[in-house]
Amino acid sequence: MKKRITDVLMVIFGAFIFAVGVNVFVIPSDLGEGGVTGVTIILYYLFGWSTGLISIILNSILLLVGYKFLDKTTTLYTIVAVASHSLFLQLTQDWSIHSDELTVNAVFGGIFAGVGIGIIVRAGGTTAGTVILARIANKYLDWNISYALLFFDLIVAFGSVFVIGVEKLMFTIILLYVGTKVMEFIIEGLNPKKAVTIISTKHDQIAARVNAAMDRGVTVLTGYGYFTKASKEILYIVISKQEVSQLKKIVQFEDPAAFITIHDVRDVFGEGFIDISKP
Repeated sequence: MKKRITDVLMVIFGAFIFAVGVNVFVIPSDLGEGGVTGVTIILYYLFGWSTGLISIILNSILLLVGYKFLDKTTTLYTIVAVASHSLFLQLTQDWSIHSDELTVNAVFGGIFAGVGIGIIVRAGGTTAGTVILARIANKYLDWNISYALLFFDLIVAFGSVFVIGVEKLMFTIILLYVGTKVMEFIIEGLNPKKAVTIISTKHDQIAARVNAAMDRGVTVLTGYGYFTKASKEILYIVISKQEVSQLKKIVQFEDPAAFITIHDVRDVFGEGFIDISKP
């Protein structure tokens, strides 16, 4: 129950941040947006219709259509997110920051949107609209949620060119890109690490030095070369970014001919990192 309350509060907070970004940075600069929010902004530009009212109407329709693709908890959080976002769009419509610099407004509009939506999605909800489509694409097509959302948002954004013009569309694309990168950072975690795979004939020496000098665990996997059919021992190590240089020096010292691949990973749990039992 405590976690449920915390998640709901985070969803509401995310909806607030998103709404502030729209009213403070996007609309005053006549920029567009993606998804349902982008449609509501265009209707506001054309007819002066309330963004909060149109947002809750359109999102409710999409939620009714797409609820079967969401579990009960996600559906509940999405209802909270949609209602909160629409309410905050109405309550913050007169908020403003004096800035005539389109680049600044596009960047900060993207940051606020990315943080807001990222918090909502990380807490287990969605903002309905294209986020539902992004989750469907993630579930059935294995698309990255952030980039699936960018894809659907760009469709709406390009449609707004007839209202906001080509120049504002270009700034809108900057806004969406910034928002996607920020949202990806929020969703995927604040715990970036590096996963290193090492193939070497000196795997024992490398593993021993990593244990001794870096105090890191090493997993040994067994494989073989497809062409030679010769068996190989493969080392798998997860380290921080700051430890990459030290590991490279160890490998270079023991076996300059070693084959190394380094991958970005996020949210690493387990011994030596974060306890998975912690919220």
